[in-house]
Amino acid sequence: MSDFDCIIVGGGPAGSSAAIHLARQGARVLLAEQGRFPREKLCGEFISPECLTHFARLGVHDSMTRAGGMALYRTIFYTESGRSVAVPSEWFGADGGRAALGLSRAEMDSHLLEGARAAGVEVLEEATASGLLLEGARVRGVRLNLAGGKVREHDARVTIDATGRQRALARRVARATTKRKEERRATLVAFKAHLEGARGAGEVCEIYFYPGGYGGLSAVEGGVSNLCFIVRASEVRSRGSDPALLMREVVMRNRRAAETLAEARSRGRWLGVALESFGRGELVPAEGLISIGDAASFIDPFTGSGMLMALESGETAAQVIADWLPNSDRDRQSFDALTRAYATRYAACFDSRLRVCGLLRRAAFAPSALTEVAALALNSSARFRHALVRATRGGVSPESFARCRDEVTR
Repeated sequence: MSDFDCIIVGGGPAGSSAAIHLARQGARVLLAEQGRFPREKLCGEFISPECLTHFARLGVHDSMTRAGGMALYRTIFYTESGRSVAVPSEWFGADGGRAALGLSRAEMDSHLLEGARAAGVEVLEEATASGLLLEGARVRGVRLNLAGGKVREHDARVTIDATGRQRALARRVARATTKRKEERRATLVAFKAHLEGARGAGEVCEIYFYPGGYGGLSAVEGGVSNLCFIVRASEVRSRGSDPALLMREVVMRNRRAAETLAEARSRGRWLGVALESFGRGELVPAEGLISIGDAASFIDPFTGSGMLMALESGETAAQVIADWLPNSDRDRQSFDALTRAYATRYAACFDSRLRVCGLLRRAAFAPSALTEVAALALNSSARFRHALVRATRGGVSPESFARCRDEVTR
């Protein structure tokens, strides 16, 4: 007998979502998180309206909406010159309501983790996955380093990598097997801080484009605004990795950002992380191990769909695993069936939106002159803007999206 049906490493929204859904279907679940909550996390901290529907299914809607976050009714994208394109939050998803929510990851993740405990999940904080338990090439569990120097090993029928962009378990598999891959050098770096004195519009998420990157500003709880931005690694090196200097000299090349951030100062520390790649990762790094959330795919932050995709991927994985568990002991090779089911359902949920976001990424990093032209085109058709927003959620077929695009280009 395995200690658990499922071990999930990573207590962010994807991991907590998977844990709650699995536990509610009777699975024995261990959720291991290396940090101690509440803790800050590098993130745009934009919770799109559709996420509220997920919160309701996860049993955390009321506590989440009482946490003091800011209702965000629009997202406004600003080109370098200050030209704007507006998107109402209600376009993101009809079932979620009119407003998005600006709420820190410290608050959101804590409520989700408590929701997992309430659902019967065994939660371990300050538990770092120091190794994988292998049976040949098959992952059969994890080794955890706990606070105080304790070490615990647990078996599971399936292990989930929910460690985000670092893909901690997938990387361990790569190092331990012949599947090891050359690591790509990061060309982009992201930074985040909570700011005092920012003068962004109330109840609005603002997105700023500038040469080589983009950033987002929106209010969260506690009277501060969250600024999260992406810049070229070369810009970071040339400025001594100083995020405040990068904000002033790179982000504020955008005319609107120069206005809103002129008197802004960070409250607390800046967080930073190198970005290796966007788009699809490895869904099944090894037999016995699957990936969810950013560990499976990293979607472009300016789409505002990262949190939604984390919650959805956790639920998708939980549904597939719950269907598989009753038969998992009958055939030692049955993990192949789980792999096929997960890959099929994941592709159906996410491949279309990932393709659309890949196209949008090219526009986001295009020269400023092309960004200005794109803004003019988008402002010419509210129908196209709406279709584009829905396409980043998989809510529009490629054919419908193409028809809207062709109308604008004509």
